[in-house]
Amino acid sequence: MKSIQLALIGVLLAVGFVLHAVIPGILGSMKIDMLLTMMFLAIILFPDKKSVGVTALATGVISALTTSFPGGQLANLIDKPVTAFVIFALYMSLKKYHGTVILAASLTAVGTLISGAIFLSAAAILTSLPAPFIALFVTVVLPTAVVNTIAMTVLFPIMQTITKRSTFNYQTQ
Repeated sequence: MKSIQLALIGVLLAVGFVLHAVIPGILGSMKIDMLLTMMFLAIILFPDKKSVGVTALATGVISALTTSFPGGQLANLIDKPVTAFVIFALYMSLKKYHGTVILAASLTAVGTLISGAIFLSAAAILTSLPAPFIALFVTVVLPTAVVNTIAMTVLFPIMQTITKRSTFNYQTQ
């Protein structure tokens, strides 16, 4: 892994950290998780196992530190790595569509739903949920998927333009 990759992943996760820290909790103190968008963007930019692993662990720790959800610390540490590698596998299986906004947005929507389901399931097993699973999924996870998908449709073309104009070697592998 190159230091430029680590630096860019760090910048993306720093932006996600700020967003995750300032967004207030909604139902049951569960937050709209914009950090996921940054994690998915990092996975798309650097689709290799080592980068995905580092990104997933860092995202899990950052989410755990900034969560307001009861029992959310452990749930985030479980959810982010699992979600990251599922999205990585999906991304690698869809090589035909690499570099398209549609793939990035679709993976973000699906990834957010997967992440929300894993997070809520882990939290339900580890502690008790402050509201019913379905209520949390419908009122927090679904809107988060919409917000993250819209954010990715804006951010992905910007990142493509930046990486094409820089000396940074962005490759859709």
